[in-house]
Amino acid sequence: MKKAAKKKSIAKKPSAVTRDAAVDAVFGTYPTPVKSKLLALRRLILDTADATEGVGALEEALKWGQPSYLTTESKSGSTIRIDQVKAEAGRYAVYFHCQTDLVETFRELYPELRYGGNRSILLDAGEKLPEKALRHCVALALTYHLRKRQAANRRA
Repeated sequence: MKKAAKKKSIAKKPSAVTRDAAVDAVFGTYPTPVKSKLLALRRLILDTADATEGVGALEEALKWGQPSYLTTESKSGSTIRIDQVKAEAGRYAVYFHCQTDLVETFRELYPELRYGGNRSILLDAGEKLPEKALRHCVALALTYHLRKRQAANRRA
């Protein structure tokens, strides 16, 4: 009975994330227009994790100097990283593990988005965030391993 009560309280906790002060410091270094978009993207990732079954709390950390979101608790998904595109002012991106089929899947579902090879969705600080598409892509990334395990169990 206690276990069920504990799960219930975790599920109600909005944006359960293990924060990292180093990540906050990195957000402080971004130019204002990009910073506001990256913070909105961060909120979208956290909200999507909250709303997606099986994901659980996220860990926020720096990977390759970029704010990164890991499903450390549930191990349900693939790491998501966000950062400005240093070579292009006003651009930022959502990065995914390049050895997954995630970006290939996103291209099929959302051909209107811009992509950086097989590892990122490219965004422009001067444009509206494509929230609906990004929420779906983020949910797919956050449940990537969970879906792979479920598919393997069905085959077994």
